[in-house]
Amino acid sequence: MIISIRHKLFAWLIFPVLVAASPAAAAVFQSGAGRFEVSAWDAEVAREVTAAAEDAWRMLATPLGLPEAFSSPVFLRVVRAAEWPERSPFLTQVEPGGVVSVRLGWPANPSERATDRAVVQGLLMRLAVSQHGVSDTLAVPLWLELGCVGWWRARAEGAQWDALKYEARRRRLPRLQAILSAQRGGAETRELEVGASWLLAVLLSESGRTAAWPQLLRRLLHGEAPESAVDVVFGDRFHGESERELWWRTAFEQAWRTRTLPGLDAEESRRALENLARFVVWGESADRLIPLAEVLAHGHEPFVAAELSRRATEAGRLAAAAHPFFRNAALSLSAALNSGSLAPEQQAKLIRAFQDDWRDGMGLVQASAAALDAFEAARR
Repeated sequence: MIISIRHKLFAWLIFPVLVAASPAAAAVFQSGAGRFEVSAWDAEVAREVTAAAEDAWRMLATPLGLPEAFSSPVFLRVVRAAEWPERSPFLTQVEPGGVVSVRLGWPANPSERATDRAVVQGLLMRLAVSQHGVSDTLAVPLWLELGCVGWWRARAEGAQWDALKYEARRRRLPRLQAILSAQRGGAETRELEVGASWLLAVLLSESGRTAAWPQLLRRLLHGEAPESAVDVVFGDRFHGESERELWWRTAFEQAWRTRTLPGLDAEESRRALENLARFVVWGESADRLIPLAEVLAHGHEPFVAAELSRRATEAGRLAAAAHPFFRNAALSLSAALNSGSLAPEQQAKLIRAFQDDWRDGMGLVQASAAALDAFEAARR
């Protein structure tokens, strides 16, 4: 995709990078080089989809084994509902050179938007291309797409994880064979969505530190039938369909009963906070890191205000999932980012609070690492 930009631009960013041309041109956002590039006729729409793409990458990077970046991003184009003639809410295409593009229709009713599904399908297809090259056999099984969306949303917000556990008990989950063999165009029930989310959790848990899950994922994305792929990779745990079903139900019960708090580890929390607190401006000669106080001083400017609001929301959500070492820092950063209407001295106080909480979090990381090192040394 080539976009001509003739006007002088600058953007506030960590992730995403905002590129805006003239009002008549498309607004283009990047969630990071080699990740997602989102274009839409409206900057707010592009910003919303980019935020979802960022969140999906952050939450699915570990379970999918994503690289730091692909050689080319997933190009996601959002189209007005009036200009969308397709029956499907989105379409994914792999071009001969390996470029993955997704076209997403944008209906006026938010409940009808398939943003999460489009982002996940594009991400999985890009991963398939990176693993296997361009091939007619590449595939994204329906259950895997649904499972990734469920995993992402349940772990992005703790309350959603509780809701998923509740639904798993209230609804009768499909048999394993029914989840694995679900096809597009059929009935996509809520039971299937919940079952697919739990199946992904079970497979990740059953794989543990082995290579079973990465092997299964490669087979699935290469187009192997899900049932046979599961039998090959996890076949040492069962023999035949009846035992496979028993294995699935037993593993689900164990996963459901495990008392875990969905959240990020210390390093993931640190990176997420660092990204939210870091502002870079693109200049004509070189990029420049902008102090938070200087960004807040420009909070009256529309694009800056919108970016501050987005990051404040993300920081607030991060606080629920952040490691305890960095939870206070996430809360204080959210407060600082939300201080656009306050006096400079009040803003400075909030910034210092965040810096103090950040320093405390880093100190706890270092102290815990030293304690673990000493414990391991004593056992040698």
